[in-house]
Amino acid sequence: MLLCLSPAWLTKVPAPGRPGEAALLVSKAVSFHPGGLTFLDDFVPPRQATYFLVGLGPGPGQGREAAELARDLTCPTGASAELARLLEDRLLTRHLLVQKGGVAVPATLAFTYKPPTLLQGGDASPGLRLVELSGKEGQEALVKEEVGAFLHSEALGDALQVAIKLSGWRWRGRQALRLFPRTEVGTVADTVVALLEKLEEEESVLVEAVCPPARLPFPGNAPPGPELAMRICAVVCRTQGDRPLLSKVVCAVGRGDRPLRHQNSLPRTLEVVLAQCGLGEAAQVAVVRQSVKAASEAALAAVLALEAGLSAEQRGGRLACTDFLGVDFALTVAGGTLIPVALELNTGLCLEACGALEGLWAAPRWGTATREAAAATPLVETMLRRSARCLMEGKQLLVIGAGGVGKKFVWEAARDYGLKLHLVESDPNHFASQLVQTFIHFDVTEHRKDEENARLLAELVRARGLQLDGCFSYWDDCLVLTALLCQELGLPCSPPAAMRLAKQKSRTQLHLLCCHGPPWPAPSLHAVPCCPLESEADVERAVCQVPLPGVMKLEFGAGAVGVRLVEDALQCHQHFSQIAHDLQGEADHPGIGLGWGNSMLLMEFIEGTEHDVDLVLFGGRLLAAFVSDNGPTRLPGFTETAACMPTGLAPEQEAQLVQAAFRCCLGCGLLDGVFNVELKMTKAGPRLIEINPRMGGFYLRDWILELYGVDLLLAAAMVACGLQPALPAHPRASGHIVGVTGLVSQHLQVLSSTASQETLQALHDQGLLRFNQFISLEEAQVTGEYEEPYCSVACAGPSPAEARLRLLGLCQGLGIDGPHYPVAHFLSHFK
Repeated sequence: MLLCLSPAWLTKVPAPGRPGEAALLVSKAVSFHPGGLTFLDDFVPPRQATYFLVGLGPGPGQGREAAELARDLTCPTGASAELARLLEDRLLTRHLLVQKGGVAVPATLAFTYKPPTLLQGGDASPGLRLVELSGKEGQEALVKEEVGAFLHSEALGDALQVAIKLSGWRWRGRQALRLFPRTEVGTVADTVVALLEKLEEEESVLVEAVCPPARLPFPGNAPPGPELAMRICAVVCRTQGDRPLLSKVVCAVGRGDRPLRHQNSLPRTLEVVLAQCGLGEAAQVAVVRQSVKAASEAALAAVLALEAGLSAEQRGGRLACTDFLGVDFALTVAGGTLIPVALELNTGLCLEACGALEGLWAAPRWGTATREAAAATPLVETMLRRSARCLMEGKQLLVIGAGGVGKKFVWEAARDYGLKLHLVESDPNHFASQLVQTFIHFDVTEHRKDEENARLLAELVRARGLQLDGCFSYWDDCLVLTALLCQELGLPCSPPAAMRLAKQKSRTQLHLLCCHGPPWPAPSLHAVPCCPLESEADVERAVCQVPLPGVMKLEFGAGAVGVRLVEDALQCHQHFSQIAHDLQGEADHPGIGLGWGNSMLLMEFIEGTEHDVDLVLFGGRLLAAFVSDNGPTRLPGFTETAACMPTGLAPEQEAQLVQAAFRCCLGCGLLDGVFNVELKMTKAGPRLIEINPRMGGFYLRDWILELYGVDLLLAAAMVACGLQPALPAHPRASGHIVGVTGLVSQHLQVLSSTASQETLQALHDQGLLRFNQFISLEEAQVTGEYEEPYCSVACAGPSPAEARLRLLGLCQGLGIDGPHYPVAHFLSHFK
């Protein structure tokens, strides 16, 4: 991230292929580095910006130059002069807040000369009276009549004063606030008439009620002195999916008979100010905070809805939008309830106030306190996310293996991100063949020929003249082939040897058992004893080496197909013989790795809770990690039943899981990519189940995107292009998700009736649940021993308990819960 202190450090140049748009180049800037280091850097050649957030100060000078720099850029911008003009129009924003957001605003009488286009023909707003003037002169009688009616109306409630101000971009920060008693009708009317002469088109004179300070019941005797009033500043940011998120709230307190202004009062926390005003109970403070959160998020949602209907010219550019908003509130009482009343919107003053408060906490002091995230944290995350989209737009990526129904999101996301995908797939009739730039039909199922196939594919790529930026796969069967192909084409990827090592489960464990460090803790601490099984003789030898009970599974398997708990030698032999008979090749069960053969392994059964850790690695460095919990399985099988995110483990245990997963990946040589690591948390610490050297499957990408705003698919694509994703080092979840899987063997009847695909999708679209389909209903007809989950049904909530209760009620209503599929038991680990 770079800070430019002068418009002269920036240059706009025409963008090739984008008529009317320009790229923004940085020739000089302040750069920031760990440890608080800053440098003034000159860039030769200049760097191209991938995101631009401009400070739009009032009046002429640098603000105007900065506004021109931000107009019509090829990179995303978090503000523009055009959008700022809209936000600074109090009349327009109040109409917007009332009509679109349901946010309380002061009762307002507006006299406007040629109102803004966005206000023309609109519905009347409660508490807002708009008077359109035919001219600026000769309006004395009309003004006096309207002012008299307004000051005597019930809309003003208990207000004793009114404020008169000019509304419009021109007047931002350039006028003194005029306060008058509500009873002085003539003086108010005369003041309005005098101000009418200053109006230009689309500007207004506002007469608004001054919200009376909330009279809070003070415990004991009220302190002597004037009545106190408070002003609440809320910073709300646009996050993943254009959802508003309250970032921070700060307050100012002062005399109730004087207006409170930014930069003329000390910022304080909401809790401190409410306590000073006599409201100290935690439950009451929580109610006020929640009402401020709801109102501020509704305000940004209304602004975003308005912007969505504007043209690129009206917004100031194709990629211009408001990424954060400051909302000023007064706290008043209406109907016996404390109500935040929105006074104005701003683009920086509230964020500045939050920064001033955070600066107080940055000073050295005795004692410890819980450190909150900075107010700008969600904004920075949005900046980085939009920057990543800018970097990836138009990138040419080769995808090996299309996957099934559960991977449909890949093609939707690629279109949204502007990625140019080229697909290599065995099925010539795959639905994705119509959704990509180039489709190469090639048999990728015979993995004993991966080296040869990689060379053939490299020749095909060159013959077609594909200019690739990267190559990756999210499909288990194609991971080694992808690494080999990247090696042939000179594209970034983890080494093929590392992919082979991670792909074969027994080799993974046996290799890591030999990694004793340094560094410490060594990967050997997390590995589990096991034996590879090729024949009955191997089984006989394995039962003497591996403590029983144990777990038998396919060496290259996926989806827990064929995984079974075995108690003794007889069960080991029986299960080995059954797999050798039933699952001999790819045709017997496509998509679970049988193209690699049907060899097996026996590993020690580990007691403990099961967890997934999804990692993003770049150059051997851990960029991000996300931990989820799994519910108890239906032994002797290990098909997943339930999951919860984020983890409910203690922070120390979560950190142990992340480090175990990271060290196991490094131990195998996996340095670049998005990886899914399955572990168990035992009394002695994390133990490895297996490494999946690709993006986590099932619902994981969707849940992580929903809770953390991080898209593992985009991260994988960036790493494949040799670009380091900028991800939050300590991601904060926005809530909790708890889900259960659906199995055709247990739910066939309800999946055809009360919980049909259409019903679940409709509930998903209404926001009542999260529905992720993994395979088609036809593919899910393989039941019993080798069954794969059909779908996941999940609910979100502010706490794990609330999400769990919602899900349990939903499953009971849909018929997913039952005696043979006890959802409450599967969710019991998440209490």
